[in-house]
Amino acid sequence: MRAALLTAAQADFTLADLPIPEPKAGEVRVRIRASGVNPLDTKIRAGVAAHARQPLPAVLGMDLAGVVEAVGDGVTAFKPGDEVYGMATGIGGLQGSQAEYAAVDADFLALKPAALDFRQAAALPLVVITAWEGLVDHARLQPGQTVLVLGGAGGVGHVTVQIAKAMGAKVFATASQKDFDYLASIGATPIDRDMPVADLVAQYTGGEGFDIVYDTVGGPAIDMAFEAVKVRGHVTSALGRETHNLAPLSLRAATYSAVFTLLPLLTGKGRKHHGDILRDIARLADAGQIVPRLDPRRFGLADVTAAHAAVTGKPAGKVIIDI
Repeated sequence: MRAALLTAAQADFTLADLPIPEPKAGEVRVRIRASGVNPLDTKIRAGVAAHARQPLPAVLGMDLAGVVEAVGDGVTAFKPGDEVYGMATGIGGLQGSQAEYAAVDADFLALKPAALDFRQAAALPLVVITAWEGLVDHARLQPGQTVLVLGGAGGVGHVTVQIAKAMGAKVFATASQKDFDYLASIGATPIDRDMPVADLVAQYTGGEGFDIVYDTVGGPAIDMAFEAVKVRGHVTSALGRETHNLAPLSLRAATYSAVFTLLPLLTGKGRKHHGDILRDIARLADAGQIVPRLDPRRFGLADVTAAHAAVTGKPAGKVIIDI
């Protein structure tokens, strides 16, 4: 099979011929049709993502959509010909999805949403799992609650908005002015990302704060989240990796949780839950309640270096590699 191989940090990708993998017990072999490129992939390539534990040389790519070609012993949930999607590859020493085939743990996969093509499906796994874990698993989102998404037009942010809206929340999202129309089109009230937190809390919640604040930005945005949450509300973040003052959170008797979506890939624990989340997401997508935002440019396996450059250059949506 052909694959895009990274031989050293910061190097360009090269096309390589690798053996087609055979599925082991509990695995399926997927003929990959599309691979999503995430910011984490670019960090692995740059050599600044030790937490992903991906030794080089390696094939990168965590998100995939494709067709099951063969199943290993014990697999009953999928059969050859099934169209699937998942976040199942590309870290922890696992071969990535920037290749024609991958053998992956079946627990990571779900049937692809029928309403989405392979490119759209490959855009979803990492971001929707991250969004779902923060909103549903940690914050226990309930219909009618108010949700503020910091960075609402970004990769995780735009699906967080759509999931929250689909679950009956009243959704607000910070962004730059250029993304206001898009956020309104997916059901959020857009808020200027530079608006002082005291002003936005006063204007949009009457000074009460939001039931849930989901930070997808990190850094100072987490401090902003602690100021924007209501009494006994909940803050969750996908990028909580710095030191912060907990006093504003404590004085509200609010709670905080961190999302680290890679854990099942790195530890082997909780893999089935990822598949369960993707099945729930597929139902929402088939109902028209989740639509990924894609960058319109097209890339193939020979263009992976250019695709990574596109991710670091403010793309218009998720960058996808056609396999």
